[in-house]
Amino acid sequence: MRTKDSKGVTRFSISLPAELAEQLDRMAQEKSYANRSLAVADMIRAQLVEHQQQFGDKEIAGTITLLYDHHKQHVQAALTDIQHDHHEVIIATLHVHLDHHNCMELLAVRGKATVIKRIADELIAAKGVKHGKLTVTSTGKDLPS
Repeated sequence: MRTKDSKGVTRFSISLPAELAEQLDRMAQEKSYANRSLAVADMIRAQLVEHQQQFGDKEIAGTITLLYDHHKQHVQAALTDIQHDHHEVIIATLHVHLDHHNCMELLAVRGKATVIKRIADELIAAKGVKHGKLTVTSTGKDLPS
């Protein structure tokens, strides 16, 4: 059964094994959620965002994190070339010197899911990149508050 109140909030009930409900309550408390409903809503929102990244026509936002040794020949030039080729979806970058050899680069991206994934794959596969990761989120347009 579902009910909708005057504020547009839909209420529904779910059944969980007792141990799972206890773990949910513990997590909600550890993460400072005011109540179980807010924790569940955030988990649903996270899964919806994850689900949307699988569809090429959906606009997503996110970050591409790259870790590399800047002493490796041509790595910085290769990464810069790739970034310039995709300036329309790379909206910001941050370059951090972690130590004498290792640099971390963070690229904020926004665009169609398939394009973002392809660019991330290209950057992560570039010779000299030690580790890379694409993290996606929604642009927020399609998510309720």
